[in-house]
Amino acid sequence: MRSFEERNRYFDRLCNTPGLMWLGQNTNHFDPHPAVVAAVTEALARGDYHAYAPPAGFEELRRLIVEDAGVPDACAFVTDGAVEGLYNVCSNLCEPGTDFVTTDPSWAWPMHFARRAGANMIELPIYDAAQGYRLTASQLRAAVGPRTRVIYLVDPNNPLGTCHTEDEIREIAAIAREADAYLIHDATYSQFADAFTPAWRFYPEKTVMIYSFSKWLGLAGMRLGAVIANPDIIERVATAPPNNLGSNVLSQRAAIAGLRTKAEWFPQIQARQRRNQAAVAEAAAGVDGLHLPVYPSQANLLVMETPEAGVRPEALVAAYQTENVMIRQGTYHTQRFGDRFVKISLTVPEAWAERFCELLPAMVARARDAAPAGNLF
Repeated sequence: MRSFEERNRYFDRLCNTPGLMWLGQNTNHFDPHPAVVAAVTEALARGDYHAYAPPAGFEELRRLIVEDAGVPDACAFVTDGAVEGLYNVCSNLCEPGTDFVTTDPSWAWPMHFARRAGANMIELPIYDAAQGYRLTASQLRAAVGPRTRVIYLVDPNNPLGTCHTEDEIREIAAIAREADAYLIHDATYSQFADAFTPAWRFYPEKTVMIYSFSKWLGLAGMRLGAVIANPDIIERVATAPPNNLGSNVLSQRAAIAGLRTKAEWFPQIQARQRRNQAAVAEAAAGVDGLHLPVYPSQANLLVMETPEAGVRPEALVAAYQTENVMIRQGTYHTQRFGDRFVKISLTVPEAWAERFCELLPAMVARARDAAPAGNLF
């Protein structure tokens, strides 16, 4: 079977598993504000979906996005999910013979997009407590050079959950400017950080921010995101985008409602996911050998190390799937460090997190004696 067919069948099975508890994709499964649901149903009833949306997104949505991102003077281009925005940006900015500098771990798909455009990958290891599980300025400075075209930074990091300070972002932006490189600041998880600093503030000439509605607003299946940059860069990515007929009208109406009401309800979402983090931390502390390298996380997820418990991450993932709980193995993010950890997503109902914690001792015991798991994605 072709790998893409196997991968699709794997996720089709998960999506069609009744009662599956999704603790592996960083998606938000809390109920949205009633205004979000009303915006979708009202747009559906009006038949708004019969017409294409504006190609760069509804003007109100574009304004709300840059305001929420903390860069009101920037320009937003609405996309069919943040991943489409990354595909568009990487396809436009990367060229054969140039370097794409990123971290390890990071999110893997932009590297695939950059390779397809001919770029060479430089992955800087950050899975190290001595550097706070974050990219250091000295690491980055040593890696960039005349071939550096793009620096890609997921901040807060997926999967580690670390977030850079303002001083660190300022220095990273300065290094990018010195190298005359584009800085892609993937801010997908910024809503969950105690403090987030947009690199665009220090390097608007060549910083591109990536914005997502999948995580904080819970629109993963409705596919909506944005590219944020200066108007010249937006003009470039808008010239021949993957979708030139506007993103999903119902999704955009939901996003507008979500941003209008965010101050009313999102603080409770954040508090609930932090309580879930605390529950997982307590459960992990009760099992010999388990360890959380980053706690609390500045994203809506936690990384849990398993080797000292005598467990392979894949075996633990497979064990939990027998109990209708999905978590993610580290190799999804990194081949170099993936054998150390599983990732647990925590913008989920408290009952799901409690079930994960309740099962943890038994799942670790089961995973120790398990046969090798089948292919996981």
